[in-house]
Amino acid sequence: MTRLERWTVWGSTVLVTLSGVIYAWMKYLLHPVAEFAVINHPLQPLLLKLHILTAPVLVFAIGLIATRHILPRLAARIPTGRRSGLVAALVVVPMIFTGYLIQAVTHVPLLTALGWSHLGLGLLFGTAAAAHALAARLRRRAQSFSPWPAKSPRVNGLNERSTASQTVFENG
Repeated sequence: MTRLERWTVWGSTVLVTLSGVIYAWMKYLLHPVAEFAVINHPLQPLLLKLHILTAPVLVFAIGLIATRHILPRLAARIPTGRRSGLVAALVVVPMIFTGYLIQAVTHVPLLTALGWSHLGLGLLFGTAAAAHALAARLRRRAQSFSPWPAKSPRVNGLNERSTASQTVFENG
């Protein structure tokens, strides 16, 4: 991944996850300050807006890395960070789907089920993404301390640091 892709993915993941967790805490665990209050905390609408506005950036970021990072690594069966990345990749589609449906559905029992599903999938995605980032960081740290030159995994004829023009030059 390029530096821009990495920043876009992790920045949007952190913003969406934190805003969603704090919003859920405010909505489900706090009690309203007034008897007829619609919200439980004065910042609750702001957190919901932050969550809704940063979620499309996360969707864009996942699409940005899907063809160059996610799909090639699934096909190449690269072991490092595989489980956490696989969980995050499998959970992200239903998480996005339930997030959009929450904004369109009006039937209260279905809306409640979608809300709890979205919360559970979001927590699972955030945990898997954090584990994936930790696995990648540990792998990079282990490679930097190794006395031997690190070999980048080859994915579709490219290694992590090569470009398409280098591959054409190398392969003739």
